[in-house]
Amino acid sequence: MEIVDRLGKVLFSDDAEILKLCVENAVASGIPLQGAELQEAKLWGAKLENADLRDAYLRGAVLLDAVLRGAVLRGAVLENADLRGANLQGAYLENANLKNADLMDAVLRGAVLRGAVLENADLRGAVLRGANLESAYLQGADLWRTNLQGANLQGAYLRDADLQGANLQGTVLRYANLQGAILQGAYLESANLRDADLQGANLQGADLRSANLRGANLQGADLQGADLRDADLQGTDLGDGDGTR
Repeated sequence: MEIVDRLGKVLFSDDAEILKLCVENAVASGIPLQGAELQEAKLWGAKLENADLRDAYLRGAVLLDAVLRGAVLRGAVLENADLRGANLQGAYLENANLKNADLMDAVLRGAVLRGAVLENADLRGAVLRGANLESAYLQGADLWRTNLQGANLQGAYLRDADLQGANLQGTVLRYANLQGAILQGAYLESANLRDADLQGANLQGADLRSANLRGANLQGADLQGADLRDADLQGTDLGDGDGTR
């Protein structure tokens, strides 16, 4: 299969190396790849900085160590994609589908992921510092030791997500759904958890110093060894949660 532009010039080919070269050349030439069909494309290490990949179909694509800084991937389908170690700093991924995607050790500093679907995505060790994940869907996502410092997760759905040891210092989690989430040993100093739902969450040993927990629901949460010094607990429903210090 080949994909051509309006002038009949070949942009994509089935051959993996040729395809990668064609995609890189298209991006370097400023050719938009909006809606491009790139399912299971082998694009490891590809240089796609500032690429226009809006609504592109990249299901199962291999983008290992790819450079996608500033790329526009609004509405793109990246389900099951391999993005390990990829550089997505400042990328635009609003409403993108990243279900089951592997983003381990990826760099998403300052990326925009509003409304993105990251269900069961692997984000272990990823850097999402300052990223915008407002209303993102992260049920069951693996965020072990992920850096989310200063990120915006307002209204995000993080039910059953694994955030063990994650850096959430100063992170906005207002109205977030964290039911059953694992936050054991997480660093939440000065985080905004106002009106968040933390029912049944595991917060053992979590650092919640100076966190804003006004109106949060902590019924059934495990707070054993959690540090709540100077935290704002006005209107917080602690239910049968205990073990705080």
